[in-house]
Amino acid sequence: MKHNELLDNNHHMDTDIRLLLVDDEADFRRALVRRFGRRGLNPEQAGNGQECLAVLADHPVDVVVMDIKMPGMTGIEVLAQIKEKHLQTEVILLTGHASTQDGVDGIKSGAFDYLTKPIEFEHLLSKIQQAYEKILREEEKRKEAEFRAKMEQQMAAAERLASLGTLAVGVAHEINNPLAIIRESAGWLTLLLKRKELAESPFKKDFELALQKIEKGVERAKRITHQLLSFVRKQDSSFSHINLPELADETIGLVRKEALDKGIAVEVKAESSVDSIWSDPYQLRQVLLNLLSNAVHATGKGGSITVTIESLKGGLQLTVRDTGTGIPRENLKHIFEPFFSTKNPGEGTGLGLFVTRGILGRLGGYIEVESSLGQGATFRVWLPQRHEPRMELPEDTYADILQQIKGE
Repeated sequence: MKHNELLDNNHHMDTDIRLLLVDDEADFRRALVRRFGRRGLNPEQAGNGQECLAVLADHPVDVVVMDIKMPGMTGIEVLAQIKEKHLQTEVILLTGHASTQDGVDGIKSGAFDYLTKPIEFEHLLSKIQQAYEKILREEEKRKEAEFRAKMEQQMAAAERLASLGTLAVGVAHEINNPLAIIRESAGWLTLLLKRKELAESPFKKDFELALQKIEKGVERAKRITHQLLSFVRKQDSSFSHINLPELADETIGLVRKEALDKGIAVEVKAESSVDSIWSDPYQLRQVLLNLLSNAVHATGKGGSITVTIESLKGGLQLTVRDTGTGIPRENLKHIFEPFFSTKNPGEGTGLGLFVTRGILGRLGGYIEVESSLGQGATFRVWLPQRHEPRMELPEDTYADILQQIKGE
């Protein structure tokens, strides 16, 4: 937070303190305002508790200096409402010599401090500065707590992904071997069914149908294991200059037949001024293919898919927008999680967007989504103009960071 400081009488004063002076004695307020003005402060004024609460409802202030004895609402009553509705505002109460107990009661109710009238102006300035510094400290603590919580969340996610990666590699290898045996056996059975002696078998069509289901199941399981391994394995990056509009056109060609069959129009809109980027074309093609495939699956007959490419923030933004079914709000925060899918069983692995986000992270980019149910979906991918693969972190880096976060 920015501070404007005024050095005076061996004290420093933050002159950007938002101050509110509340007292039913107008002459007293005016006298104080003049003295505050000579110190660079410009306090607002209120003549009673209701006016004070109205000012606070209109805009926040940092410190309220308020008389306890006022007609209508007392300072203690106003203090209770300030502490209920404006937690970050500090209150300094003013009371008479004969009413110091009111000041003590005020502190018990949450006031920063109290001063007795007639007040010593330098003492009041000092208390205002102390109250403001307390606000700054609390603000720093809040930001630190938010940063700490965010880092812990990110590290927890990193730990989960690392565990998932280890598990994925093991599962994929264990599944691939029996898959190969099942596929080979299904192929052998298919050849048997083509023999003349089985041509008249009453169960031939049932066997063929069963073998087709086996082959589809094997293909789906194989696709899942390949996607898992492609996410976990260290990619052999091959970086080069990429014309993103050309890559988008090329990738659209892979889904064009399916889109045409559904009557979906697909087009690319690219700014004429976009430059090539330095990245990995093979991984970017997979990102585009995942997004376009999802868009085709989500869009109904007669819909459209638009790919937009434009320069943004020192890189390129690629947007895939469809007119499909959209994504329910409650699902938006889950769609990048592994194995999360809203497609029918057998139609999706739930790994496409998970893999896509992982790839973009490695390429120095990121992905965002915006969607409403029935209003289609928009995926925005940002990529840096030039990305160089980072050096691998030492294995114990994450552990060190976690220890620092946990204060161990």
